[in-house]
Amino acid sequence: MQGLYKINFMTFTNNKSENGGVITLNNEISEVGRLTYTIFPEDKKLIISFVLVHSQFEGRGMGKFLVEEAIKFARENNWKVYPHCSYARAVMKRMNDVEDILLER
Repeated sequence: MQGLYKINFMTFTNNKSENGGVITLNNEISEVGRLTYTIFPEDKKLIISFVLVHSQFEGRGMGKFLVEEAIKFARENNWKVYPHCSYARAVMKRMNDVEDILLER
């Protein structure tokens, strides 16, 4: 299952397979970053495993965009989100609109 989403000049691609996947964020030239996740559909849960933003794009909010895209994907599927990745956890704890979806453990 693949989905494409555009934000200005950036494009998200969600490559889901079986019980996991990778959301990549690309600009017109290269990959900006990626987020890996695991899905437990029987528990209605998406776990964010890892967020990576390539060094030349750091400090511009790209990691947060990836976390927001994972949250959007989880909401579309009525899943809760457990941010195993410490970066994703910190981002989600600063967000005001995720109380309904954030799993602490």
